[in-house]
Amino acid sequence: MLAQSEAMVVLGKISGAFGVKGWVKVHSYTENLADIFNYQPLYFKVNQEWKAVKLIDHQQQSKGLVAKFEHVLDRNAAIKLTGTEIAVLRSQLPVLAADEYYWSDLEGLTVKTITGTVLGKVDHLFETGANDVLVVKHATGEHWLPWVMDSVIRRVDLATSLIEVDWDPEF
Repeated sequence: MLAQSEAMVVLGKISGAFGVKGWVKVHSYTENLADIFNYQPLYFKVNQEWKAVKLIDHQQQSKGLVAKFEHVLDRNAAIKLTGTEIAVLRSQLPVLAADEYYWSDLEGLTVKTITGTVLGKVDHLFETGANDVLVVKHATGEHWLPWVMDSVIRRVDLATSLIEVDWDPEF
């Protein structure tokens, strides 16, 4: 088990059982879905603690990813894992260029317009195909901002937990 202070990055979750021999369906958050399996070890969040797990095998299916993990021997064990988060240590991820960010680094940051109006905090991001979208939650709702550097996203400062944007707060 790892200490809770370890920097973990969630890369996906188990979305259900696959078959009767302990295989599970994996919902990956990585850009290329199967890249989740490039990191070893993977960690499951069990009883609010991260536990290293050994990946035995994995496959890309037409409907997504499936995997076999050590000690998951049957369908009942696989079903119990449904909803379990899959993560890696932050140190396992590649170092990014200065203008690149992992989504997990952006979640929770305060979003402020270039005129100083606070729009709220980043709740999550999602892909649309054209560009990623930043979902910013505030007391009465949310803003969806396209992740377009320089035109909408003007500045990201991880040190001060701030994203500065060129955006109309009424939109």
